[in-house]
Amino acid sequence: MRSISIQRTRHRLEANARRVVANPFLPTEDAGLPSRVSLLLARIMDVPEAELAALNAEVSKRFDARHRDFSKVLRRQFELVADRIPDHAHVSSERQRFIGACFTHEYSIEAAALFNPSIVAAPDQQGLASGSLRFIMSLRAVGEGHVSSIEFRGGVIDATGAMTIDAPGARVETGRVNAPARFGKSLLASSNYVTAFPADSELAERVIFPAGPNETRGIEDARFVRSTESDGSVKYYATYTAYDGFAILPQLIETQDFLQFRVSTLNGAAAQNKGMALFPRRVDGKYVMLSRRDRENLHLSVSNEMHRWDDVVELYRAQNVWEILQLGNCGSPIETEAGWLVLTHGVGPMRRYAIGALLLDLHDPRRVIGFLKTPLIEPDESEREGYVPNVVYTCGAIVHAQQLIIPYGYSDSGIAVAQLALSDLLELLLESQPPRPGRAQVAA
Repeated sequence: MRSISIQRTRHRLEANARRVVANPFLPTEDAGLPSRVSLLLARIMDVPEAELAALNAEVSKRFDARHRDFSKVLRRQFELVADRIPDHAHVSSERQRFIGACFTHEYSIEAAALFNPSIVAAPDQQGLASGSLRFIMSLRAVGEGHVSSIEFRGGVIDATGAMTIDAPGARVETGRVNAPARFGKSLLASSNYVTAFPADSELAERVIFPAGPNETRGIEDARFVRSTESDGSVKYYATYTAYDGFAILPQLIETQDFLQFRVSTLNGAAAQNKGMALFPRRVDGKYVMLSRRDRENLHLSVSNEMHRWDDVVELYRAQNVWEILQLGNCGSPIETEAGWLVLTHGVGPMRRYAIGALLLDLHDPRRVIGFLKTPLIEPDESEREGYVPNVVYTCGAIVHAQQLIIPYGYSDSGIAVAQLALSDLLELLLESQPPRPGRAQVAA
């Protein structure tokens, strides 16, 4: 099988430990012992009123420039503990601010890593040069304790396929979280919520930080897709892995403007494990989703309802040694004239990850009509070292100017970008034979 030319671009995104959010600091409460929050509040209330202005000025000097509307942040943290203070309505504004500072800490969202991006066309395409496309890239950021969150970058791909990525500012912030009242106060309620950001916030300032009980240890590998309904309306979805330190669960994000995000649980027999990826439109009137239901093979599900997935079939088993241990998707399928293009990840000997590709029938995506016998992207010498060595992995690609543009994470440490001619890849896929059934027939 002939090879195709893949260009690794100059773009590299790396973790920046200076990007911090202001999170609540609430000490752990131990059964049978006095409440630490109450003990701390008692000490803080004993601080003389005359000293508070100077103490607050010192805090502001050190931290104000690092956060958007720092006073509002401290006010929000004060409100978390206000009900523990008798007659808290009469606490002075200076003391309220100091209490807020004592129950706040900075969290470096990228301290450990920045990787596994997805990419979609942005809602706003105004003011661009002819033939250009504005995009939004989602990134998985990992900080202290290996807690993952989602952040964003913007940029433009011009008419030639050349990409520019906007440089992010230093400030980041988490959204204001509200759980829908209709769910009540159950575990389900806490897992279904809305997080919203100020309209004047910059895209790269926004961080979707774990807020529900299913995701206390992280929001992992968001696969964003621009979804179009039959009436032409557009909504953005992202499937991601919620992790609470013990179990994983696929969940869903919905947004129209990347300012307000609705987070919800997924249900049904097919809503299991990692790597669910939604098709960008309905097929035969139904939603379609890729998944890895059995932990190691690629599956396909259809549903009449976005939040419930029961109908699932096996789509593809490993055909090659480089994917013999495990395989799955690398983001939502891309619609082309030749079929649905699916980027895959395969895991081979030494737990080495590579990116491959499949082609599915446009009208019946249960049919695999082409697959690569060799990897499309493998970790090169500059990419194989990191937090998890020997890995390349993406959560989504985009087509523009006849180019397939693939941002990808390398070794769970940073992000690179590759691109290639879409037509070359499609021709190569169409030259291949349909995959053979079964894992016993893997080719070297």
